[in-house]
Amino acid sequence: MAEGRRRRKLHFSKFYAFSRGKSSVQEEHSQIGGPGFSRIAYANESECFEAKNLNYSSNYVSTTKYTLATFLPKSLFEQFRRAANIYFLVVGCLSFTPLAPYSAVSSILPLILVIGATMAKEGLEDWRRNQQDIEMNNRKVFLHRGDGTFEYTEWKNLKVGDIVKVEKDNFFPADLVLLSSSYDDAICYVETMNLDGETNLKLKQALEVTSGLQSDSSFQNFKAIIRCEDPNANLYTFVGSLNYEEQQFPLSPQQLLLRDSKLRNADYIYGIVAFTGPDTKVRQNATDPPSKRSRVERKMDKIIYFLFFLLVLMSGIGSIFFGIKTKDDLSDGKMKRWYLRPDDTKVFYDPKRAPLAAILHFLTAMMLYGYLIPISLYVSIEIVKVLQSMFINNDIKMYYEETDKPAHARTSNLNEELGQVDTILSDKTGTLTCNSMEFIKCSIAGTAYGRGVTEVEKVMARRKGSPLKSTVKGFNFKDERVMNGNWINEPYADVIQKFYRLLAICHTAIPEVDEELGMISYEAESPDEAAFVIAARELGFEFYQRTQTSISLHELDLKSGIKVERSYKLLNILEFNSTRKRMSVIVRNEEGQLLLLCKGADSVMFERLAKNGREFEEKTREHMNEYADAGLRTLILTYRQLSEEEYDKFSEEFNDAKNSVSADRDERIDEVAEKIEKDLILLGATAVEDKLQNGVPECIDKLAQAGIKIWVLTGDKMETAVNIGFACSLLRQGMEQIVITLESPEIVALEKEASKASVVRQISEGKSLISSSSNGAYALIIDGKSLAYALEDDVKNKFLDLAVSCASVICCRSSPKQKALVTRLVKEGTGKTTLGIGDGANDVGMLQEADIGIGISGVEGMQAVMSSDVAIAQFRFLERLLLVHGHWCYRRISSMICYFFYKNLTFGFTLFLYEAYASFSGQAAYNDWYMSLYNVFFTSLPVLALGVFDQDVSARFCLRFPLLYQEGVQNVLFRWRRILGWMANGVCSAIIIFYLCIRTMEHQAFRKGGETVSLDILGTTMYSCIVWVVNCQMALSVSYFTLIQHISIWGGIALWYLFLLAYGALTPDISTNAYMVFIEGCAPAASYWIVTLFVVIATLVPYVAYTSLQMRFFPMYHNMIQWIRSEGQCEDPEYCAMVRQRSIKPTTVGYTARREASVREGRIRDST
Repeated sequence: MAEGRRRRKLHFSKFYAFSRGKSSVQEEHSQIGGPGFSRIAYANESECFEAKNLNYSSNYVSTTKYTLATFLPKSLFEQFRRAANIYFLVVGCLSFTPLAPYSAVSSILPLILVIGATMAKEGLEDWRRNQQDIEMNNRKVFLHRGDGTFEYTEWKNLKVGDIVKVEKDNFFPADLVLLSSSYDDAICYVETMNLDGETNLKLKQALEVTSGLQSDSSFQNFKAIIRCEDPNANLYTFVGSLNYEEQQFPLSPQQLLLRDSKLRNADYIYGIVAFTGPDTKVRQNATDPPSKRSRVERKMDKIIYFLFFLLVLMSGIGSIFFGIKTKDDLSDGKMKRWYLRPDDTKVFYDPKRAPLAAILHFLTAMMLYGYLIPISLYVSIEIVKVLQSMFINNDIKMYYEETDKPAHARTSNLNEELGQVDTILSDKTGTLTCNSMEFIKCSIAGTAYGRGVTEVEKVMARRKGSPLKSTVKGFNFKDERVMNGNWINEPYADVIQKFYRLLAICHTAIPEVDEELGMISYEAESPDEAAFVIAARELGFEFYQRTQTSISLHELDLKSGIKVERSYKLLNILEFNSTRKRMSVIVRNEEGQLLLLCKGADSVMFERLAKNGREFEEKTREHMNEYADAGLRTLILTYRQLSEEEYDKFSEEFNDAKNSVSADRDERIDEVAEKIEKDLILLGATAVEDKLQNGVPECIDKLAQAGIKIWVLTGDKMETAVNIGFACSLLRQGMEQIVITLESPEIVALEKEASKASVVRQISEGKSLISSSSNGAYALIIDGKSLAYALEDDVKNKFLDLAVSCASVICCRSSPKQKALVTRLVKEGTGKTTLGIGDGANDVGMLQEADIGIGISGVEGMQAVMSSDVAIAQFRFLERLLLVHGHWCYRRISSMICYFFYKNLTFGFTLFLYEAYASFSGQAAYNDWYMSLYNVFFTSLPVLALGVFDQDVSARFCLRFPLLYQEGVQNVLFRWRRILGWMANGVCSAIIIFYLCIRTMEHQAFRKGGETVSLDILGTTMYSCIVWVVNCQMALSVSYFTLIQHISIWGGIALWYLFLLAYGALTPDISTNAYMVFIEGCAPAASYWIVTLFVVIATLVPYVAYTSLQMRFFPMYHNMIQWIRSEGQCEDPEYCAMVRQRSIKPTTVGYTARREASVREGRIRDST
């Protein structure tokens, strides 16, 4: 029952005593039938005239994106939302006109292949979703057919008002109103894992008036009308009424069984279908996650636009020159470019219409130079990202054997973003900690009890060779004074008895008895609640049975000293919520006494104590502060004895509030509970430990060394959060703490304006403190109340300036909304990549707001995982996910995109240069199919292999030198300078290839017969040089060769020659000027091979020289690590330390920073 995080509590208070009686129809029913409450279900009459007129949705559910009719138009629309694809479509259409410099088929076919591949991928994914839909819609359930008979029917056939029978361990086919069950009191247990991920069972109970309908024949003449709220997404509310036998009965969430939840611990139930198909609450919650695009992808769009600009510029320049040349082509009857026949031509080369010819040439040039835009870039990146995700999913070092959960990249869109994270915003409970609570200490009647073994003590014991183990999960408590029944000898034995009894009664746990072993385990809603019940059992107060109206214990009798069975009549449960921060039960013991047992957070409990109930307050507060300092989570335990008159008044008001059908029903219940939860008597306090997950300090240390900032956003109190900060090395001794709080006594009484002014003042003081000090590490700690003011529009920028100046930031008492707002502030304010990581429903907003959301698949359900981009089982796996996979993915995608633009510019610029050489006449240098297949076949496989397999350094060195990660954070590998450098490399390569090929083959004989080079020979030779150069360039760029990369690089070159042989062997009608060009033209000529070899070497020399000089004199960080590996200096501590010291800034967080700070302090002391 810690205050930081809570799952939804079971609403026992809505069905225990007094909740099953008939309620009068009062003014609260006025909402039923009004706006938002207009749904009507005619039970057992789904085919009646009135029901058919309502026209509700069928129970067929579809999760597919497309249908057979919409697949083609919708999928094509998705593809042509990309500007590049629209361009290629326009070019393809123009290729059917006389303007085209190549055949239409060679232009359209690559576009069809690329678009078709992407559409096929979309179609396959949607087909798989369709198969899942078919399986679900065709599940069977018993449906009442009339005359008291039930027959199997498919889920998709159900209608609103149908009566169904669901058997044990089956899913509910729609949202049902529970009528009865196999139990006499019409209860059933429901598992909602598919809805909210929670594995604990929820207890549901039908109205008493329908609880007797326990056989099929009971429904032969059953008629009822349900009036309720309209379809909505709230899983935990339901307002409605049941009209049965001319009376009206209120319905609550306790009678609603949600689709996709499962029936457990009951043989069968009967229910009325209230919501079907898309109207069910689970489908109302099925919203698409926010669309996220990586920074690299967004920048890639800008590069495409830049290339479009370059394309238009080149086409414009060429068209101007062409227009000038064309105008001067015919002068005094003399033709300068006689081969174009300007005296007998159409408009394309007509000197009299030179401006129009220039415009038409511009369109031709736009088509011809279109190879600057890589047509296969998008589909190649999609393929690479999917394969990268498979590597992440199958990384055995991110597999958690205990829960059988591997890492799972739920989207592949953000792989490279994992390598650029600047700030991590983390939840605490269940993320940094295990969310596996252990009862470790307690304070009873002002006396501290318990000597639980802490994690530190366990580590020390392991070093000494005598490991200490906790024998009972959830119980790490040792104190001979109160164990084994010895508590009866303590001075306040009666208080201790009440304390233990409260632990055993005040909860919503469900006991499960293993009859073979005789052991009792508990199904609890939260780990700390389970720890309390287990502690009570181990201390002699064993909770062993629960019914709808009683709780039974085996407890030690104070007078006789023997174990006895005692039963307590359970009258009401006042459940926990984040506003109340407490939970109470009202019971009647065997002596007839009415007792209110209450446990809750100290922030709300101390103020509810009676004057005569504060006897142990001072000592209890002292002990609680000690527990908080030790990082333990605390709760206050109190009780109160009620009079019959007081309880009767409460129960009447309580039942009126429960039986109301108004929208403020829960608020009314809380108001009534508030009145009775007062004048409490303090018994003591509990302390449970939420242990750090394995490897958390080491992981945080590595991430800090990588230069990543880490913020913790938690709902816990400040003391607990700070101590966890010290435990995981986010905080350390000597680090200056800037604390912003409104909890100090002098501030609590201030009005809102003064409180806000106080927050602003504290922020300003913090900034002044940092600016006045040139060195030192600072930690910012802020509570929830202060954070509310710090996030206001006129303050948030000041708060952000202070926060980013600090090494660590801890936000305490944060609400889910505040977590999301802080994440948005950091993301938008810094402009850097943010990563949110959490495990609970209250982290969903933070995960969706962050650039990358990481869900921990822990014990708090699957809500966070279902809203995340990547799911991992333990926080420590974040180290490998970011420093290894993140770095690799960022480098691979960045290098892949740069290489794409390089190879396309190399090819495209040779077309431009040849056009200039041919006076911009629109003549292509290459055969149509050479151009069309360049991106699709001859240069596509190497770039895919680069994107999937390349490693600049191994995983071991990524982790050994975490600063390497900063290359991604600072975007070193995808900044404009590097992109333009690769483009310049492409232009230079194109110039060298074109110039050398032209000059070496222009005037001399090419073959023995003295034949000179024709355009087909020149084009084939230049194309061969380009294929060799771009593939050899890839070989020089690759850092980590695999067999697949060798095959893809050298196979791409081999494929070109195989294509030449096959294509050249086709009839001239198909192969045109490529007919037998290789066999008869190029291959027999030694000059072809000599020129190819010479041009390839000459083109690659500048790149080799540049990279050699850079690595020798201006090495990047990964270059230095590569030198360590290649020169065998991996084990040289001095050299490795020197490389590590090339840090952008000193590390200020983590145990490494703590150790270095201690060394510095020691040196200062020695020097003085």
